[in-house]
Amino acid sequence: MTTRIEDTRQLGLEDTAKALADGTATSVELVRRSLAAIEASQPTLNAFKVVRRTAALAEAADADRRLAAGERLPLLGVPIAVKDDVDVTGEPTAFGCPGEFPAKSADSEVVRRLRAAGAVIVGKTNSPELGQWPLTGGEFGHTRNPWAHDRTPGGSSGGSAAAVAAGLVPAALGSDGAGSVRIPASWTNLVGIKPQRGRISTWPDAEAFYGITVNGPLARTVADAALLLDLVSGNHEGDLHQPPPVTVRDTVDREPGRLRIALSLKIPYTATPRTLHPEIRDAIGATAHTLRRLGHEVVVADPAYGILFGLNFLPRSMAGLEQWRGRVPDPDLLDPRTLANARTGRLLGGLPLRAARAAEPRMRRRIGAIFDDFDVILAPTTATPPPLVDAIDGIGNVETDKVVTAACPYAWPWNVLGWPSVNVPAGFTSDGLPRGVQLMGHDNTEPMLVSLAAQLERELRWDRECPEQWW
Repeated sequence: MTTRIEDTRQLGLEDTAKALADGTATSVELVRRSLAAIEASQPTLNAFKVVRRTAALAEAADADRRLAAGERLPLLGVPIAVKDDVDVTGEPTAFGCPGEFPAKSADSEVVRRLRAAGAVIVGKTNSPELGQWPLTGGEFGHTRNPWAHDRTPGGSSGGSAAAVAAGLVPAALGSDGAGSVRIPASWTNLVGIKPQRGRISTWPDAEAFYGITVNGPLARTVADAALLLDLVSGNHEGDLHQPPPVTVRDTVDREPGRLRIALSLKIPYTATPRTLHPEIRDAIGATAHTLRRLGHEVVVADPAYGILFGLNFLPRSMAGLEQWRGRVPDPDLLDPRTLANARTGRLLGGLPLRAARAAEPRMRRRIGAIFDDFDVILAPTTATPPPLVDAIDGIGNVETDKVVTAACPYAWPWNVLGWPSVNVPAGFTSDGLPRGVQLMGHDNTEPMLVSLAAQLERELRWDRECPEQWW
């Protein structure tokens, strides 16, 4: 006789899939609970742009029929959320922008792979306008942090992070163009993986934002994030970047071996002011101490970023904004800061963009030289704890850039280089706000990073810490 599961809010991805396979829960039950939690939290948490109530319940009923018939898939019947920058058949893709967007007629490749694994997509989560800022707000209001409702969950995958941290779904997909998976993961006590460029398809874009943006998972545990990464990894034939395949879930239960780890606090030149919050400094120091206790060698060392490194990022990000602006039904409705950045993108989209792309191999060789001596880089994910939700409201581009670069100067270099990085939780500030650190690797090192992250999780058990339900 099986025991029915009554409280599913803290079930992870693998636990949820097991409960469905064992018959201790049905997909309709789980999806209904997820939808009810989304509805109850939406007035305050505001994590979702689109809620697929009717479609998700129909998909859940179909999943239950398939389960009853003996079919088994890794996520058959499991409720999942995706960020509103990927296409879901029958739903608009607004990417945080105002206006009336048409419903899409086909799934993005990453969504197709989710469905192939059996997942039920309950909704699409909020993002700031075109993913520009590490705070999630816009014409839809503010998305709030489940740990402190006056704080942002981060961005631009803030809706996905808030949904997972609050237990609305067991895991979600986000995207990361300058830290947009890792930053919200760090500010909501989650594991967030920015994979190798091309690891997860961005189709129908052959590449997103000229190669700086990738899709990635958000979950409460390393195992859940690793499972989701494996299930959605792979390419569409039209993808520009197709790295050799790797699998990571099977590395979660394996020790990483003794690693040489570079502890880097160096802030790339874009940060204004160039400061690191003392409680973030304490968090990375504590993580380094734990790693040493686990047998790793941790040495202070910095990548050779160089003073011109940021010039590689700007043309790609700004030209990407201009490209997206052309897809918006009514660009006049966009934030003035978005329009200004898009105008900059038009100026940078020619020779500066071509020069940036041509310079990337040299930058990879120069910065990658640190991996001649080290296996992993340990660095802060952000320079500060999560800001107030309205920290960039009503201000211009210059002041917005000051807020953004002061809070989040650490994540974007790995987007330029295309290498993998994993945010892991690193405890809480004295005010109870989550903190995170990132484990940064070289080409195709997701298995090593995931194994190391899982070792830290077994020691620190951040998965046992959950926010109170306050909506």
